[in-house]
Amino acid sequence: MPIDSPPPPIGQVEPVSAAPVYRWYHKASALVFIVFCLEVGVVLLVFPWSEYWDNNFFSNWIPMMRDLWDNPYVRGAVSGLGIVNIFISFSELFRLRRFSKPQ
Repeated sequence: MPIDSPPPPIGQVEPVSAAPVYRWYHKASALVFIVFCLEVGVVLLVFPWSEYWDNNFFSNWIPMMRDLWDNPYVRGAVSGLGIVNIFISFSELFRLRRFSKPQ
């Protein structure tokens, strides 16, 4: 009920709005988003601790930043972003129930 609208008269009930209709493309886009977040999360979680972290483009681009790039705290921060992405994917996975029909 909007704030600006007056309340309904006494004894009169507001009509209940219909449940939203979800099409197949809503479900497909939700699944694509879940898979994307999960993949990005796993890459961000694992990549900073692999051997490729030391020999990538960005670490060789500015040699003065090499010490910062190799810092375990920076690696941990990137891995933390990966954990956040994995959490987002699982929370969206549990929200897929919104597409199920009410029983």
